Amino acid sequence: MGDIVLMHFSTVDYVIFVLLLVASAGIGLYYAFSGGRQRTTQEFLLADRSMSCLPVSLSLLATFQSAVAILGAPSEIYTHGTQYWFLGCSYFLGLLIPAHIFIPVFYRLHLSSTYQYLELRFSKSVRICGTVTFIFQMVIYMGVVLYAPALALNAVTGFDLWGAVLAMGLVCTLYTALGGLKAVIWTDVFQTIVMFAGQLAVIIVGTHQAGGIAEVWKKAQNGSRISGLDLNPDPLERHTFWTLGVGGVFLMLALYGVNQAQVQRYLSSRTEKVAIMSCYAVFPCQQIVLTMGCLMGLVMYARYGEESPLDKGYVKSNDQMVLYFVMDVLQDLPGLPGLFVACLFSGALSTISSAFNSLATVTMEDLIKPHVAPMTEARATLLSKMLALGYGLVCLAMAYIASLMGSVLQAALSIFGMVGGPLLGLFCLGMFFPWANSTGALVGLVSGLVMAFWIGIGSFLSRMSASAPPVMNGTIIPDVGNMTTALMTTLITSKPRPSGVQALYSLSYMWYSAHNSATVVVVGLLVSFLTGKVKNMNGIIMLY
Repeated sequence: MGDIVLMHFSTVDYVIFVLLLVASAGIGLYYAFSGGRQRTTQEFLLADRSMSCLPVSLSLLATFQSAVAILGAPSEIYTHGTQYWFLGCSYFLGLLIPAHIFIPVFYRLHLSSTYQYLELRFSKSVRICGTVTFIFQMVIYMGVVLYAPALALNAVTGFDLWGAVLAMGLVCTLYTALGGLKAVIWTDVFQTIVMFAGQLAVIIVGTHQAGGIAEVWKKAQNGSRISGLDLNPDPLERHTFWTLGVGGVFLMLALYGVNQAQVQRYLSSRTEKVAIMSCYAVFPCQQIVLTMGCLMGLVMYARYGEESPLDKGYVKSNDQMVLYFVMDVLQDLPGLPGLFVACLFSGALSTISSAFNSLATVTMEDLIKPHVAPMTEARATLLSKMLALGYGLVCLAMAYIASLMGSVLQAALSIFGMVGGPLLGLFCLGMFFPWANSTGALVGLVSGLVMAFWIGIGSFLSRMSASAPPVMNGTIIPDVGNMTTALMTTLITSKPRPSGVQALYSLSYMWYSAHNSATVVVVGLLVSFLTGKVKNMNGIIMLY
């Protein structure tokens, strides 16, 4: 930890943190014992299709605004400048397309699980493959989302690591298993407010300490952290306007168009119109969240300049750096560090509670109901609750596995992106291409997943080997402070453009979703042409 003491929490901070957990659990218990008391699967999994616009839109926002994002965006801006802000351009199309293409299809078919669509359109086997892929994706994601913030918190403040993980995991499992989707959506609303409050507190206090917003902007400009529009069309560049503005659209579609956790929110809306409105309402909120992340990164830069806590050895990773900054800025204001930690854990709670609920839904609707003799509503509901509980415990187990993975955390997060793309491709294949058949869909999905993992793991490994110390004539260059840095810089600047497979590995991660969904569609169409036409063209197959 370098040469500084851990920054400690005051009693007030712990009280605020505990209040967050108590309030979340309280909301869950309230919905467990009021209204329809979660007696039917319709209420437990779909909130009786009775939700209004505001809670649904805030819940949509909170679901993928995880703690990883709250810690990730500011450190991205601090390190690389404001180019990342152009991701906001992709939100517009990324929410418009789901609102007018995906939501109407799913809503009018009265589905509970998005994967029912795949059976109606293709066949049962396609549906099961889609479901299993989704379960795999979410289970891995849950563990990381729970573990990553607790790890950063532990490193910076000495907050008990497994205490935090268990407290969150258990509270979340409790209110999800007892209160159903209603509880999940209303706790999301509460947690979104806490998230805004926590980030706002840091930005206001930090800006004040840095000498006002004009001063922050000036420092960022002098440090060339304010990026202009980079119109470089090269897909290998990490962040340009095209990778963020166009590649980001596919990322958004995979999240807001076909992901069960989000589609379940749309389906819980009162009417189709409310579902579409809530999708629109996410747009300004997303922009605010993004802007707040950017501002926080700039305030961080104004405070530390080029001398980041990371370089000085106070912290070991980027996400810890943001927490260190927060503790540094707020240390004399008891209660505010607690508020930010509550904000961080709100991010994690809202993400994993949605994961539990959507996993319980797909397991119930796609894997159990079609293969088991019809059961009574009461039994089905009890089983759904047990599933939510079971996934909660699986999540804790995954958090433990995540703790053993070390530097592979980043890879686990990109698995989320890797799997989202092929699933998006599968749904697009069904909705936009009437001549695609189920053989094409299966082969397409598999080839999309193979492609995704090949690129994902390949790029991860090639990055790992690139970050190893440079070797000259078989001897490893010792790290002699700036000399190596200078040498490394010259090595890096004269790097030739990668070609062949290496170019594929260097593809910007923002293009993964687009590339993998395109693979599914292209392969799916080719195989469909080779294996003959679609057997069962029902009226519902295409868009309407």
